[in-house]
Amino acid sequence: MIKRAIGFCFGALLLLTPWVMFAQTSEIFELNKIVFIYIVTTVVVALKLIQSIGRQEPPSVRPTRLDWFILVFVASQIISTIFSIDRHTSLFGYYGRFNGGLFSVISYALLYWVLMTSFYQASGRALVLRLMKISLVSSLIVILWGLPGKLGHDLSCLVFTGQFNNGCWTDQFNPAVRVFSTLGQPNWLGAYLAINLFFGLYFLVKNSRKTFWFITNGFYLLLNFSFILFTRSRSALAAAVIGIVAWLIWLVTRRQGSVNRRAVAALALFLLPVLLFRTGSATIDRWLSGQVPSFQNAVPAARVSPSANQTGTPGSLYDLNDLVTDSFAIRRIVWQGAWELGKRYPFFGTGVETFASAYYFVRPAAHNLTSEWDYIYNKAHNEYLNYLATTGFVGLLAYGAMIGAVIAITVSRLRQARGDPDRARLLFSLLLAYGTILITNFFGFSTTTINLYFYLLPAFILIVSRPPEKQTKEKITELDRKPVGWRSRLEIGAIAVATFWVISSCLLFWYADIQYSRGEMASQINQYQIAASLFDRALRFHYEPVYQDKLSYALANLAYLMAYQKQTATANQLIKLADWYNRQTMAAAPKNVLYLKTRAKNYYLFYQIDLNKKDLEEAVRALEQAVKLSPTDPKLHYSLAIFYSLLSDEDKTQATTDRDKSLSEAQATIRLKANYRDGYLLYGQLLAKYKQTAAAKTVLEKALHLFGANDPEIKKTLEQL
Repeated sequence: MIKRAIGFCFGALLLLTPWVMFAQTSEIFELNKIVFIYIVTTVVVALKLIQSIGRQEPPSVRPTRLDWFILVFVASQIISTIFSIDRHTSLFGYYGRFNGGLFSVISYALLYWVLMTSFYQASGRALVLRLMKISLVSSLIVILWGLPGKLGHDLSCLVFTGQFNNGCWTDQFNPAVRVFSTLGQPNWLGAYLAINLFFGLYFLVKNSRKTFWFITNGFYLLLNFSFILFTRSRSALAAAVIGIVAWLIWLVTRRQGSVNRRAVAALALFLLPVLLFRTGSATIDRWLSGQVPSFQNAVPAARVSPSANQTGTPGSLYDLNDLVTDSFAIRRIVWQGAWELGKRYPFFGTGVETFASAYYFVRPAAHNLTSEWDYIYNKAHNEYLNYLATTGFVGLLAYGAMIGAVIAITVSRLRQARGDPDRARLLFSLLLAYGTILITNFFGFSTTTINLYFYLLPAFILIVSRPPEKQTKEKITELDRKPVGWRSRLEIGAIAVATFWVISSCLLFWYADIQYSRGEMASQINQYQIAASLFDRALRFHYEPVYQDKLSYALANLAYLMAYQKQTATANQLIKLADWYNRQTMAAAPKNVLYLKTRAKNYYLFYQIDLNKKDLEEAVRALEQAVKLSPTDPKLHYSLAIFYSLLSDEDKTQATTDRDKSLSEAQATIRLKANYRDGYLLYGQLLAKYKQTAAAKTVLEKALHLFGANDPEIKKTLEQL
């Protein structure tokens, strides 16, 4: 009974996790999926513990070699969390992504161990096949859900907004251009479909003599591969193609009847979508169209804004600013930063999932010249470098050893399965599915859904690799039939209470995020009183420094409004409260640049309330501290240039020093980002303010030369000189 319930929970995980999403949370996809995974994991572990108590014995399966590698990896994550620059983030994961935090890693590992201890000895192969079929059904529904979006009528928009179009998504995430269905991003959908592609291939060959199922599986594979093409995910396409080639070679080299016909049929199956929908790669698609690309007329693959030492024709930088930098060009820059972090924190990294904060420490200046220069990068966009940066060489080696163990064990079990062709095909299909994760993770990062498969596929491999004669039926001992004693009942009661507490905590966190999301929306339209109330409510349900940070800024803005309305006492109370919450966030994560930016913004608002120079000086100290952590962020230097200029007006005895500092920071702004239009304008305005008219004119004329001769604000500033 309990064992059946455990199997049902694993089926629910693979069936429902890809679909789970909710429009009212701050992150529609990943947050809801991780909460669902936590809840199911809690139930599964509780069921396993109750089963063990009922039998009055611990799980009887002897650990495999892989178990020790997983234990070492989990231990490396725990140690990294202990030495983390932000332990809260390391425990829960970066807010907005959540997957990868220590709690999520432990959850995935627990799912692996429960599956192994429940089904490794007792007819587990049937369960694995059933779970693979459930996964295929789930992926088919995901595909069908995403299909209308490709045609301009997204079902998610219909559910979320009541409008059957793609209008609920931004231009950057237009499903008509790159589908993502219920997974959240095209690359995530592509990685998920690539895994299921090899499940489908196994059943295609297995059912090759059953006409109906062969056609059904073939149709699914056509849909699957077509949607991988629709995602325009180069990593998913590469993973799929490499796996398909390996699969065909495997089939051809096996001496089985009609293998060549199956291989040719499979090859034709995947060529058709490529010919119909193309790959999205300009070079490959030209070859498919019969147009051999000319080297003289080739368009550069990476459209990156020029670096600071490049020159161009009038307007060249201005035009290039409108281009979207090639994603792989940005990845190379981020990878460079991740490598530098690994060298700076070689043993245990900066802490699990702290890349968003730590990347600022080593962020290459070249990142400022990309179209995503002011984005927050919470991952290194390479799972292996991400582990290096956040968990050091210890974490990376443990992660690599775990992967190597999975591959080595699978290859060993494949050799043992030579006399069982179907078992060998199944093992090889699972290995290829696992391999797609390794490839897509190299060019991206794991998500909740992908990490489920990353930890469950090794269990699948170990379970199905056991010869049928060793998969004995589970014995029901006399202990199973004995009534449960009072001690066992107490233990079961304690498990039930703990389970209720964990699930309640997950639901409270989910509800708190809904309040946080509503607070964010209120804050964006300057409804700070409503926003502060919602952020405060979120904090009452779940402690989260991100909530405190947003609440602090909302209170600071509310204090400014109260002061404007002459409600001085209320404004002073709000100032103290805003400062208290900001100090709490900085105590939790002293190396988080975003929290220092909030402090600077808060104190600038306080300065506007009472024109107290000390508030402005506090804002400057916060920015100076942020610059020490993030020396290549041009926005920090831009803000410092403004604040030093304001200080020069406040203190005449320090005026010359503050003016020099403001000009120095303005110069640093455009040195770090040579195509920063606002930086040039600020530099020119500061020079004009300090009566350096000739220099101001030179800077502003250069700005017109670089960013367009018709820029109204630059022209107006020039005319006023």
